[in-house]
Amino acid sequence: MLAERHAMVERQLRARGIVDERVLAAMERVPRELFVPPELHGRAYADAALPIGEGQTISQPYMVARICEELGLHGTERVLDVGAGSGYQAAVLAELAGEVHSIERIAALADHARELLDAAGYGDRVHVHVGDGSRGLPEHAPFAAIAVAAAAPNLPEALYEQLEMRGRLVVPVGNRWEQLLQVVVRTPEGPAVLRTVPCRFVPLIGAEGFDGR
Repeated sequence: MLAERHAMVERQLRARGIVDERVLAAMERVPRELFVPPELHGRAYADAALPIGEGQTISQPYMVARICEELGLHGTERVLDVGAGSGYQAAVLAELAGEVHSIERIAALADHARELLDAAGYGDRVHVHVGDGSRGLPEHAPFAAIAVAAAAPNLPEALYEQLEMRGRLVVPVGNRWEQLLQVVVRTPEGPAVLRTVPCRFVPLIGAEGFDGR
């Protein structure tokens, strides 16, 4: 599916303003078809989020690329990926950073993500954890960057506190139906929101997310 992957990068990403060549190259290297259910392989490069089971989705390619670009990674950073899902975004981050920790609240999805990441060759670069993603992984903090693939009602304070100074947190913030993707930088004066863009993600369930009802 190399041709489909290349077309996705050119038509969905580059043509819509993704300019970081490292991000574009990472998106072209990661085989997205390995991270969707077998019955959806033919739609792996569609311009849409796709279901992966347990009421969760693999994010639209553009949103994955947008989050990764906003993190501004250079290749050596420790990164936290909140909402592992099938492991796709973690694989892309592994192409861009030095160390990736991914957390997923649903154990079955976390187990499957480990299997898929191993099969795709990322098992030694991504550490998958089971837990409340809204609380992060304080035992592995601080992180230079945190990517959240689920919507929070407010800026998750626990995740912000696990950032390095000048580190970046990219998180959808809003209600269950519509959100703004916020780019937040940790500064000595407190959170600085650089920019926002409309988006729609599944809700972040947890202590600093939604209550799951």
